[in-house]
Amino acid sequence: MYDRLLCPLDGSKLSECSLDHIKAIATGCRVTTVTLLTVIEKPELMMVEYASRQAIEEDIKQRENHLNEMKKGAEDYLNKAAQDLRKENIMVQIEILQPSAYHGAADAILDYAQNNKVDLIIMSTHGRSGISRWAFGSVADKVIRHSKVPVLTVTPEGCRA
Repeated sequence: MYDRLLCPLDGSKLSECSLDHIKAIATGCRVTTVTLLTVIEKPELMMVEYASRQAIEEDIKQRENHLNEMKKGAEDYLNKAAQDLRKENIMVQIEILQPSAYHGAADAILDYAQNNKVDLIIMSTHGRSGISRWAFGSVADKVIRHSKVPVLTVTPEGCRA
């Protein structure tokens, strides 16, 4: 029924609540591949007036170093999460995406799912509702509304009253 599962993780303990569901479904359905995915969004560029070309080059280098550190941290995080699944003999791959400035995390997840023949997306929600959901937006909500494949959402214990 399911061959390829996608599990977006954002680095939070809440997002990791979906991993137990991944284990159960991957084992029970004999899934061939589980992809753990994280999205690194570039920090917004600020309009700054530079005193010299050297200052511009230093700023660019500093931003590149920061981005490389973010990628390394994401890779370490995903590999750690993948270890637990691999102990259960589940084939796991990791993906780190960096969307363009015009696409957010939800768009990156949706594009990945569509372009990689994903059968099911399993992701945690942060359990927000009302004003806080409106203020912070919801990656899970956008994925649910626009995905062309089924999405299983997991609400971590204690997130909803």
